[in-house]
Amino acid sequence: MNLEELKQKKGRYIMMFSLPAIIAMLLTAVVTVTDGFFVGNYVGKEGLAAVNVGLPIVYLLLACGLMTGVGGSAIAGILNGDGKKEACRSAFNQTVVTALVISAAVSLLIFVFFRPVQMFLGAEGELGQHFCNYYKLMLLYYPVMVVNTVLGMFIRAEGKPQAAMMITVFGVVVNIVLDAVFCRMGYGIKGVAAASIISGVLSLVPGIVFFAKAAQTFRFGRFSFDKEVFRSTMLNGSSEFVGEMASCISMFCYNHVILRIVGSIGVSAFTVAGYTIFLFSMVVIGFGQGMSPIVSYVWGAGEHGLAEDYRKLTCRITFAAGVIFSVVMVLAAGPYSLLFVKDAQVGAMVQEALIFFVASFLLMGYNIITSMYFTSCGKAFPSALGSVMRGIVFLLICIFVLPELFGMRGIWLSAPVTEVLSMILTTVLLRRYREVPRREAGIA
Repeated sequence: MNLEELKQKKGRYIMMFSLPAIIAMLLTAVVTVTDGFFVGNYVGKEGLAAVNVGLPIVYLLLACGLMTGVGGSAIAGILNGDGKKEACRSAFNQTVVTALVISAAVSLLIFVFFRPVQMFLGAEGELGQHFCNYYKLMLLYYPVMVVNTVLGMFIRAEGKPQAAMMITVFGVVVNIVLDAVFCRMGYGIKGVAAASIISGVLSLVPGIVFFAKAAQTFRFGRFSFDKEVFRSTMLNGSSEFVGEMASCISMFCYNHVILRIVGSIGVSAFTVAGYTIFLFSMVVIGFGQGMSPIVSYVWGAGEHGLAEDYRKLTCRITFAAGVIFSVVMVLAAGPYSLLFVKDAQVGAMVQEALIFFVASFLLMGYNIITSMYFTSCGKAFPSALGSVMRGIVFLLICIFVLPELFGMRGIWLSAPVTEVLSMILTTVLLRRYREVPRREAGIA
């Protein structure tokens, strides 16, 4: 990266780094949505609900992977900006190995205690059968998913966002094709899981080749485990861990409350409506992932004001994206509501939800981008605090209080009310930590 160009061409660099990341994140989301489409149309609303009930498992694995990957890539990026090339390369190798070991260990632990986990999540009866058929296979996929995610972060940090995008495109195309083939062959929900495993393994190959042969800054090689790098990685990635764990906890609570209020049909509606927030969050995270290596680099070079400029511009862009997305989803609410499950009651619930979700689309960018900005600068505490309050405290209060007052509408209100409260807290944290010195990053 050229520091002078970064100062003069902020918008160009944000878009250059963000667009491939956004496409990659959207394509990753397309995998989830496509899986939902095939499960809903070939298995039915019970199968779709079963996939949603098990999402806390996915978020748990993602929490471990993102904590390691985001934290490690931020540390490596700061070291690279500071000119410490060997330390940067060692941090990369340690991050990849740590992510693999942690995710594999968590998957194995869940497999060993699968039945208690199933009972805890409330997957019984027909729902439970679909749950077992899907998640026992998916536990093989999640460590691969985590490593692919981490490698993608470092490919972008290497300055090759297009390469990361192309690898993701390859995996998505393979997954969609296999979903269609396996479902039409009658394998149902097991076929959808098998498609994920095969596409994930195939996507891993080009990523490994890139870092073994083509990368300049981050290359595979021997490294000595560094406790300080590990501590800083976990600390700097703690907000991402908290964010995903918050999703894990909130998804469990959502499903618990919805099953109590209206049953599995409500979980199906929540799944379909939730895809819209999931898709837009991928856009926001894509902008954040495009911004993060730039911010880490300029922060490591001592250009703190420039880092703040990149945060502000990225927030403005995500707000504009939120306006566009809101208009599209409101206008397309009718056809979208019946795309996954041909059920009038589910469709009516989804259409109502999309109206309430508009506030989430508008405010989400500010909250997520600022949290990722803190992480990129090595400011772990405000990032983690914002994530805890947004993803756990505010959201859980809304989930348990609002449905008692407004029924199912309280479920739809939970996300936008949470974003409003989080926006207030995020603004306070920005004012408090804007001038925090670089030593908080834990980097010498």
